[in-house]
Amino acid sequence: MGKVPSIIPVTDLRQDAAKVLRQVKESKEPTVITQRGRAAAVILSLEEFERAENERQILMLLAKGEREIEDGVGHSVEDVFAEADKLLEDG
Repeated sequence: MGKVPSIIPVTDLRQDAAKVLRQVKESKEPTVITQRGRAAAVILSLEEFERAENERQILMLLAKGEREIEDGVGHSVEDVFAEADKLLEDG
């Protein structure tokens, strides 16, 4: 079972936003904001958001590559490395 996220009501966020932001940054964990007893939003540090976004982008590229391979559209590893070598030489 995963770690239980931090949960705070929106009124606590309003009263001391700086403290909440500090805790989010230090813990590197998301904090769920509730409104009227229901989850309304999630606060995540910028560093963790960027890390998660990078991971999502990589996963999307991998999924795209898998689809291309299934469709016979992909490129061989040799072709990819040759193109990469050419780009590095030109750069």
